[in-house]
Amino acid sequence: MTSWHLPKSPERIVCLTEETTELLYLLGEERRIVGISAYTERPARAKREKPVVSAFIGGSVKKIAALKPDLIIGFSDIQAELAHDLIKANLPVAIFNQRSLQEILEVMVMVGTLVDRRAEVLELVGGYIARLEAARERSAAAKRRPRIYFEEWDEPRITAIQWVSELIEVAGGQNIFAEKSAGKLAKERFVDDAAIITANPELILASWCGKPVDIVSIRNRPGYAELEAIEHDRIIELDPAIILQPGPACLSAGLDALEAAIRPLAEG
Repeated sequence: MTSWHLPKSPERIVCLTEETTELLYLLGEERRIVGISAYTERPARAKREKPVVSAFIGGSVKKIAALKPDLIIGFSDIQAELAHDLIKANLPVAIFNQRSLQEILEVMVMVGTLVDRRAEVLELVGGYIARLEAARERSAAAKRRPRIYFEEWDEPRITAIQWVSELIEVAGGQNIFAEKSAGKLAKERFVDDAAIITANPELILASWCGKPVDIVSIRNRPGYAELEAIEHDRIIELDPAIILQPGPACLSAGLDALEAAIRPLAEG
């Protein structure tokens, strides 16, 4: 006869993206992680302690299945094909699609709750909210909001995703393509040089996921010479690990980096 018992929280979690790995470490629940993404940079020790089982778009279903996970957590439609393959292999998959700062906070609470750390994750999230509010207050007191162009990819030109756009505003900047940021698909955030030149950004922030930013190539684009950002040599590369992952990093180190880049202009 079958007997039943109260279900336990997941004990063997595969994290297909970095933000879940970082959050579980912050909550002291790294023991549950049995596999991570190759793009994991935070915390630095994760790659020494956990096997890499995926890139961002693809991953080894066989390798993941061999880990016998009771939960696989991923992010966004970009991982839809990998999620499809994992589900076909009868593996338990949860894909989140957080794009805004509020959604990032909500997903963090959901993941913390999944591992029985609701009180701890609420405290952590409360700290991030306090950081955001403090930065917004500093921005409100600044003299002005400089025009910012954020480049997520170069060919084609892709501008800031929603949480990055929101962080730029929190940090005191004015995202010149704020209306584009709500686009959930990358193609909805394509921009062209003509629009960038017309908007004339005072500061260019670039973070290309998967490769270093070529600042010289940006500077030498046709028509860019007259941009205020180029004229005053204001092109700054940001580490994708702290700005392009929708989790703890962008709410801490990412926000700090944006403030460091924007605040001198805002207060100048």
